[in-house]
Amino acid sequence: MSENNNNNEMGPRERRYRQQQQRNPHLKPRKKRPWLVGLLVVLGLMIVWGAYWGTKTWNAAKDTMNTTYQSTGSTKARNVDAVIKKGKPFSILLLGTDTGALGRGKNFSARTDTMIIATINPKKESMTLTSIPRDTQVMINGQSQKINAAYTIGGASGAVKSVEKLLDVPIDFYVLINMGGLKQIINAMGGVTITPKMTFKYGHANVKKGVKIKLNGAAALDYSRMRYYDPLGDYGRQKRQRQIIMAMVSQSNSLGSIANIEKITKQLSNNMRTDLTWNDMVALDTKYKNASHHAKTYTLQGTDATIDGLSYQVASASERYKISKKLRTQLQLSTSSLSESDFTDTASITTGSSSSSSSSSSSTTTDSTQETTTDNTTTQDSTTTQGTQY
Repeated sequence: MSENNNNNEMGPRERRYRQQQQRNPHLKPRKKRPWLVGLLVVLGLMIVWGAYWGTKTWNAAKDTMNTTYQSTGSTKARNVDAVIKKGKPFSILLLGTDTGALGRGKNFSARTDTMIIATINPKKESMTLTSIPRDTQVMINGQSQKINAAYTIGGASGAVKSVEKLLDVPIDFYVLINMGGLKQIINAMGGVTITPKMTFKYGHANVKKGVKIKLNGAAALDYSRMRYYDPLGDYGRQKRQRQIIMAMVSQSNSLGSIANIEKITKQLSNNMRTDLTWNDMVALDTKYKNASHHAKTYTLQGTDATIDGLSYQVASASERYKISKKLRTQLQLSTSSLSESDFTDTASITTGSSSSSSSSSSSTTTDSTQETTTDNTTTQDSTTTQGTQY
């Protein structure tokens, strides 16, 4: 009777277990596992917190990077939306001003002593960085000028137009960074690791050739600035600038950088201007993030010249033609109609003084000549610059 009462008080699961035990006396009682429930709870909380942190970081990065947007105010050389949508190669003009910070007032302006064309080809997973010496001669508003003055005179639009005219390539975007801000950005990344090409001590930089070293922001800035002790002068500095940029690109996806993403985006917002929108940045990260696996570096070589009492670097028609072919090949643009005679005249643009140069300023990078080969193909984009179809 009591056994029947006990059976009635049991739940269905316990009753089934009791029946199994009667059939098999050696069956061991099941142990309760409260730790499993606890683990599931912890995992659940981690997932929720991860989603919250990811959303919070994403939204913060989006809001912060939106403040860096600044249009050139002029029509682009080609339909860049179509280029990105189709995952085609594109170009970015990297501009660097040797200043401490952005926004020093309405009348603030600076020369872009660093000018680098970056081309990114996702199909070939390749990237090129081509440096343009700051003293390269161009004509702006009918006067002979150094190309680093194009931004001061005509803002980002003037700088972009000068480079497009100089080399007959479309510039799809620009990024302007000040060198003072570069120091903070590198610190936020946790430093950059490089292998120096020469031994020297300059400011915070104390490096030995061939010995790998991790540089903080101040050391990296001085490493990329030094030129007087370099046998190659400004060309040597351009190489080291490109080296720092490549180190930043290669380390940008590290766990340390991801953990510091809010710090990095904050520094970028204070020290960078660009016509890349947030959606552009997301699209590039999605479609082009593996494009830096194979990198080449070039320099537009010039010769010394004194014009109206000022020293210039004059790039010959053959040099401009050679670099143009390299860049157009990387961008999968036709070179069949291109000839050396297209570069006989000094690159000349017309632009008014720009308010954008007084409301923003920034910095960037550099490196030297190597050979690269890719297949020549044409794009479907139809906007023209300098009479050439892009």
